[in-house]
Amino acid sequence: MLTTLHGFGGSDGIGPKAALVQATNGSFYGATLYGGADGYGTVFKITPSGVLTTLHSFDSDGANPDVALVQGANGVLYGVTGFGGARGHGTIFKITMGGTFAVIHSFNNTSGAEPYGSLVQIGQGDLYGTTIGGGTSGYGTVFQTTTGGKVTTLHSFDGTDGEEPIGALVLGTDGNLYGTTALGGANGYGTVFQITPGGALTTIRSFDYTDGDGPYAGLLQATNGTFYGTTYSAGADGYGTVFGLSMGLGPFVESLPTSGKTASTVEILGTDLTGATSVTFNGTAASFTVVSASAISTTVPVGATTGAIQVVTPGGTLSSNVAFQVLP
Repeated sequence: MLTTLHGFGGSDGIGPKAALVQATNGSFYGATLYGGADGYGTVFKITPSGVLTTLHSFDSDGANPDVALVQGANGVLYGVTGFGGARGHGTIFKITMGGTFAVIHSFNNTSGAEPYGSLVQIGQGDLYGTTIGGGTSGYGTVFQTTTGGKVTTLHSFDGTDGEEPIGALVLGTDGNLYGTTALGGANGYGTVFQITPGGALTTIRSFDYTDGDGPYAGLLQATNGTFYGTTYSAGADGYGTVFGLSMGLGPFVESLPTSGKTASTVEILGTDLTGATSVTFNGTAASFTVVSASAISTTVPVGATTGAIQVVTPGGTLSSNVAFQVLP
């Protein structure tokens, strides 16, 4: 059954294009592309029961936020605007769960222009993202930012190695970042790339039209270790493709959600979980039920602390790709 929790009226936002993110306080946070007090979009909070609060209306501090926010390890939410800011090329901003807002970087075209994908944080450290324009050649960048807004351009695309990295980066279980460019590469139809946190970029695949054209949406690493993605068009019949990419990375588990209080229910997704003999939260044993070969239902045990979830299976021990955060 579908329930409409809130209908936007313009003054509180127009066009909530970005996906929601559930923060550690249980509320959902999102952004609208337009509307708000000045028409340039908003950041909002909405409770599971549907009580919406407009936390910020953009003006000269950014415009048109159209990708999901990410909550950092410090509890603060981070996001980007594609336009506006001090130099007109977009911004990186932070906002607390209570609504305290600050711009931490305004792009100047040299450092990139039009940040388009959601940010991703490595551990409790820096955040990483992409811009679809700007940089040395004007074809977009991969950047690193501290939580305080010190930005480093890790790579500027030059067309031969890709152009317009529209999809968000994904952090692989090997500690490297993976992404796609919608255009460019050896054949002009887009690429898949790997980049280390230090900025060494490798083009893994240049699409050649027979295997797809325009991988706009970025990648997903499944619990079997393989990356999956889509291309907008081309392929055998010309209407786009779904592709898998193996980098030789092993299986892992992931939890839904990635945070919770003691005794709260957690679903663990994985591969070949049948016969699992142990589930621990950062070393604290938990009771569990194997639902299927790809799912386990468990609860956060008393005494658990923030850290990795581990599942012992007949095939070996699987660890979670993201630390589970135990809430007070």
